[in-house]
Amino acid sequence: MSTDDRLAEADDQRLAAETGDRTPRTGDRLAGIDGPLAERGGEAAGGGLAGRKEASALGMAGRDEEAVSRFVERFAGELAQAGMQRMAARVFAALLVSDGAALTAAELGERLRISPAAVSGAVRYLTQVNMIGRERDPGSRRERYVLHEGMWYEIFTRRDEILNRWQKTLLEGAATLGPGTAAGVRLSETAEFFQFLNEGLLQLMERWRERKSLGSPPPS
Repeated sequence: MSTDDRLAEADDQRLAAETGDRTPRTGDRLAGIDGPLAERGGEAAGGGLAGRKEASALGMAGRDEEAVSRFVERFAGELAQAGMQRMAARVFAALLVSDGAALTAAELGERLRISPAAVSGAVRYLTQVNMIGRERDPGSRRERYVLHEGMWYEIFTRRDEILNRWQKTLLEGAATLGPGTAAGVRLSETAEFFQFLNEGLLQLMERWRERKSLGSPPPS
């Protein structure tokens, strides 16, 4: 079991002890609808300005927080199945549904009902893979974790660099093995596939830039 999984399990057990339920509800863990957060009106830890602004934005949006909670856990599960660390996936999903696309560590801990250590590990991972950034509130030492603007574009653009490196390495391997060997042919075909994939990806990225520049409507 990974460190993130152990932290997640410990947080689930702690929440179960607090609520008297062996199986924490999704809504409890994310939005605290039936727990301490409900009593505090959704304010962030410490009642800071950023937390109040975020709570106000959520209230103005008139969203169904229980439904939002279910979405966060569902999307986090999809990301985890794709290979992302479970706790990092939950933190990323929580930031994604935040109107300001930015939350403090305390706010993340309260929304997801996880420990400071779990938040720290998750944001460290997300920062290392450039999925989120850090910023400070003016006049404050408190950090906020923010989603990068155009993050999906940046993530897939970086795949271009990765595919190029893989293609180069595979071609070198094919040359080492020899073009007449079965393994050499296999590596050459794999390199050709990555080249094809990379060319298609670059074309898609260009089409995306054009689409956004034209102000195309979002999908229905």
